Amino acid sequence: MISRKELANAIRILTIDAIYNAQSGHPGAPMGMADIAEVLWRDYLNHNPNNPKWINRDRFVLSNGHASMLIYSILHLTGYNLSIKDLKLFRTINSKTPGHPEIEKNIGIETTTGPLGQGLANGIGFAISEKILSNKFNKKNFNIIDHYTYIFVGDGCMMEGISHEVCSLAGKLKLNKLIVFYDDNGISIDGQTKNYFIEDITQRFKAYKWNVISNIDGHDAKKIKKSIKEAKKESEKPSLIICKTIIGYGSPNKSGTNKIHGSPLNKEEILLTRKKLKWKYEPFFIPQIIYKLWNAKKEGKNKENKWNKKFKSYKKIYPNLYQELKRRIKGNLPVNWKKNMKNIFIDLQKNKKNISTRKASQNIIKNINKILPEYLGGSADLSESNLTTSSNTKDINTNNNGNYIYYGVREFGMTAIANGISIYGGFIPSTATFLTFFDYAKNAVRMAALMNIRQILIYTHDSIGVGEDGPTHQPVEQIANIRSIPNINLWRPCDQIETFFAWKYAIENKNSPTALILSRQNTIYQKRNKNTLNKIKRGGYIIKDNSTENKPQLIIIATGSEVQLAIKAYDKLISYGYKIRIISMPSTNIFDKQNKEYKESILPSKIKKRIAIEASYSDYWFKYIGLDGIIIGMKTFGKSGKNEDLFKNFGFTINNIIKKAKLIL
Repeated sequence: MISRKELANAIRILTIDAIYNAQSGHPGAPMGMADIAEVLWRDYLNHNPNNPKWINRDRFVLSNGHASMLIYSILHLTGYNLSIKDLKLFRTINSKTPGHPEIEKNIGIETTTGPLGQGLANGIGFAISEKILSNKFNKKNFNIIDHYTYIFVGDGCMMEGISHEVCSLAGKLKLNKLIVFYDDNGISIDGQTKNYFIEDITQRFKAYKWNVISNIDGHDAKKIKKSIKEAKKESEKPSLIICKTIIGYGSPNKSGTNKIHGSPLNKEEILLTRKKLKWKYEPFFIPQIIYKLWNAKKEGKNKENKWNKKFKSYKKIYPNLYQELKRRIKGNLPVNWKKNMKNIFIDLQKNKKNISTRKASQNIIKNINKILPEYLGGSADLSESNLTTSSNTKDINTNNNGNYIYYGVREFGMTAIANGISIYGGFIPSTATFLTFFDYAKNAVRMAALMNIRQILIYTHDSIGVGEDGPTHQPVEQIANIRSIPNINLWRPCDQIETFFAWKYAIENKNSPTALILSRQNTIYQKRNKNTLNKIKRGGYIIKDNSTENKPQLIIIATGSEVQLAIKAYDKLISYGYKIRIISMPSTNIFDKQNKEYKESILPSKIKKRIAIEASYSDYWFKYIGLDGIIIGMKTFGKSGKNEDLFKNFGFTINNIIKKAKLIL
């Protein structure tokens, strides 16, 4: 008779063997949480190793991602496409088992974790998605979307500020299908957490309006099981199960200490641990009886087949809802998407308005809410300033089929939650704040780019044009910061037409986040011919040019609100007889991806006389103008004053552009 402890020990042994083999890793948490994982995965988790993408599977997130061998061991034991060979390749290049879990739904990894607290936020995004989708698609006797989200967290996740942001919001949203297990082992890298982490977690989470189940022995299967049963009975609140565990459980000399947190056990300690756990087998060997008891393929197949039968019946009774859910799960845009966007574009061309690009964005959002049911907006307490709401906005707090989340002042938490919503599927999320507060959200933005997921990042008040709010709110360095992140596309449109193209790109781009950098101040509607309009999507294009044979005397590149300054300067310069080209470059990232021929047609390499204009950090632009060019940009922080006075003070004027042009010519 195989005991539950022996089944949990399989996780512990695979963990220490793989980490020793790699000579790198974190054995402490997987060894400490193995008993909790065994109960959860074998008794409660609804999943199917044959189809890791089954939409109604329970979601499992390992927020304390350094404990990666825990999830790798479980996935191997339960029958996912993760072999012993893959475990032996732990932490080696191009393996399925990197040092921290990286999103790969085909093998059961739901999200990339490692930066502590963000997996918790992603999981809350999963739970929000489940709640909204179930409200939309479930009908009497047809709970098509009906699953739990389970999250493992450690002390580090609890200490990170993001945990406060997202757990507070989760309580407000009454995410009762969210169950979080806290590995309360009292140890982190620097030693005993009581030396620097003393808050009462039970009272903290009760204040968030969570259901808290405290003081559970994390090594007692019966008590763990009882706590999960209790959590699943909760109908109003998310649940936190606080499990008292021993880090590195099973290691005679290192368990309960920080010495087992992030270092492999040596040979002697591994032998002693095997002896204490009564494990008699060679490294990486698991007896067939243990594999049989862990394997979830047959049970998972039966669970999904049962759901498929229900979904088939649902199709007959609710064919439209069935097709809509299938479309959204697949990530396809609505059938009439292109036609509807074309109509929106035609209307924009008729209404030649001189408005801020944040206002242009709001007008587009209003239309998108009509034609894109999966669009889910949100802002960090700046909805009225970001202009992210419209008459078609419905708050998810008050509307079961809502399309907007009021995140409160939680930029980091908001962005990481939206990452989870994007990963879950069925939604296209956007988040919004002032560009200067990108810093608060940065690591979650980086994770979105790393995971190749679609999130639309709306950042308004894009420059010194913020004016009287002063340098604390003037994001002079942030555009360059965002552009430097791999796999992110940034658009800074100059008017409502470019704003439309930016939005269209952001929604159609499935494989990376898109940042929309929008102005507070009004911009001038620019006239374009059909050929010019078709080139906006290429990131950079010629908006004005009086030269012939691709031989301008001077090229001026500008973005956003500075394009109108460049064009006004152009009108004067050509009156003096100069041959001038103005390039609007709303997206340097997209322009850089164009072929050599196109880039050469826009920026001929033989034309060395160039000026770049952007009310942002200037050094970025040397890549386009060379060392001989001139940049009209920011080298310092801004000042407090009227935006027109600030632009004049820092040289963003027509006269200064003409002066620099004459100097270089």
